[in-house]
Amino acid sequence: MAPGPAGVAIRARLRVSETDAAVLRAVGAFLGALAASDLAVRSRQGLSHDAASWAARKRELSGVSSARWAGSITKATHDQWALARRGQGAEMGWLRGQITRIEARLARPLNAKADKRAGLPRGYGSRAEWHAKSRRMHVLKDRLTGLEADWAAGRVHVVRGGKRLARLRHHLDEAGMDEQVWRERWRSARMFLAADGESGKRLGNETIRISDAGQVAIKLPSALAHLANAPHGRYELEATAVFRHRGEEWADRITTNRAAAYRIHHDVLRGRWYVTASWQRTPVPVLPLEAALARGVVAVDMNDDHLAAWQLDVHGNPVGEPRRFFYDLSGSTQHRDAQIRHALTRLLHHTRRCGAAAIAIEDLDFTDGRTRERYGRNKRFRHLISRFPTARLKARLTTMAAEQGVAIVAVASAYTSRWGAQHWQQPLTSTTRKISRHDAAAVAIGRRALGHPIRRRTTPPRNDQSDRYGHRTAQAGPGAPGREGPRPCIAGPRTRCVPPGRGAKAGDQRAQHRSEHAAEQQSWHQDSLPLSL
Repeated sequence: MAPGPAGVAIRARLRVSETDAAVLRAVGAFLGALAASDLAVRSRQGLSHDAASWAARKRELSGVSSARWAGSITKATHDQWALARRGQGAEMGWLRGQITRIEARLARPLNAKADKRAGLPRGYGSRAEWHAKSRRMHVLKDRLTGLEADWAAGRVHVVRGGKRLARLRHHLDEAGMDEQVWRERWRSARMFLAADGESGKRLGNETIRISDAGQVAIKLPSALAHLANAPHGRYELEATAVFRHRGEEWADRITTNRAAAYRIHHDVLRGRWYVTASWQRTPVPVLPLEAALARGVVAVDMNDDHLAAWQLDVHGNPVGEPRRFFYDLSGSTQHRDAQIRHALTRLLHHTRRCGAAAIAIEDLDFTDGRTRERYGRNKRFRHLISRFPTARLKARLTTMAAEQGVAIVAVASAYTSRWGAQHWQQPLTSTTRKISRHDAAAVAIGRRALGHPIRRRTTPPRNDQSDRYGHRTAQAGPGAPGREGPRPCIAGPRTRCVPPGRGAKAGDQRAQHRSEHAAEQQSWHQDSLPLSL
């Protein structure tokens, strides 16, 4: 069972005036400079950081801003340092895997075929490719040596504002961007206007406060107190925040003074200001697997352009017709995100209409399959794997399904497409319905989630079928009630001398399949009592 989301984030647009925008830029730039200096101090400390140094940094920031602003800045610094640290560990693991794979292929003769049983990879195709991979291996080893040194020293390399945007400064002509536009984006990305919530305080946040009517007030740093237009050093915006999505849930939270964190940011390309509210969700007990699958499951096979879904009952039998939910992953990031969201919305609506309480998906991970060392020069396949939105689909589906009360069951992805096509594609195909390989894979995924074997029961010979040309290959599950009960009473004479339904093992159908059971019909014998009594 996939766990539900741990937090909630909603966003609203702020239609600020020129005065509000000027104040927000001034406060964001001032706090952004403090955040940059604090991140530099934290990075220099490395592994020698402790609670005393944290308190010293916070006291220094409190003198020029406030205690709450200092707490938000130092917490954001620690989160950013920890994220960079985790990125270093992931990159080191990736480099070690690449070096090991290249070394194994370099040790093989040229044009040698792979031996899966012995665990030997294939060799490189030419001497030139072998030489190029040898040079690349040394480059990767140098990168790994530098990363290991940084890891041991606790050094991280972080760019406030983003490394991609920083590198874009040297390629403005290729990006078709003006220098003034880049500087506006750079200043906006380096601003800091985020405050953590605090339960028990008024409206759940003392630094950035939003009332139930949408009035936004910001606690100004002490150095910018002259910009205040409200008591206690606050600045109230003329714009109001209206949360269209989950507005009632947010209002219930702030009216009870529970913590809510806010972040204000500026989208330079659109020329808009936004405020994002976020809070932690109360942990919900994970639904037991048996309870989630009590009404069947909707199995989903994820592909690069569509979702293939099919409903299965509790016995693992397909119900109704297969469904496909298409999406287009070309275009901008916002377009791809919207396409995935719309496809998942249609999938959840289909699940609710079917009456199922669970969706079965594959636990896919293509992090090791995006490199040339695994799939060689098959650039088309590597491109397909790279654009496959496995992580985004799973994260989105888990979050959206939790709001609909639908459980997510993740199953192993081994051989689902192959076995589904082998055992289910041809039997489910008819003259009026054409089943694809992806539809059959969805059936295999659903049966694995329900605990049934993927392959179907082998059909007996025609003349050996128990009920003569009516034997079904898709049988009920082992735990189905009445599966091994007595057969219906059939009127008329039967073989030998036992009337219908009167045999010793008539109520136990396992007698047909178990050699230790006695036969249903027993031989006749004389009673020991004399006939005259």
